[in-house]
Amino acid sequence: MNRVAHQERLMTVLRGPHLSEKSAIAAEKDNQVVFKVRTDATKREIRQAVELLFEVSVADVTVVNVKGKTKRSGASRGRRADWKKAYVKLAEGSQIDFLGAE
Repeated sequence: MNRVAHQERLMTVLRGPHLSEKSAIAAEKDNQVVFKVRTDATKREIRQAVELLFEVSVADVTVVNVKGKTKRSGASRGRRADWKKAYVKLAEGSQIDFLGAE
């Protein structure tokens, strides 16, 4: 894969931040940020994408595959899609602020 194609892929790896109580606690306690990522993304790609997009240094990446829930509405059944989330631990002194508050 050439360099331009690789950078285009890195731009699509992160789907967005995952905001929850657990991610807020991780942000305060361990300087971690939680992202929804592509299901075929690797830890290395996630690290490179965060460093490229936010210009921070990454210490560690942990990935979790989340299984979709089975839902029912009356007699019909459906299933939500599986997805992947990444806990990105930032290096000391690095910070990402999604709210833009100073």
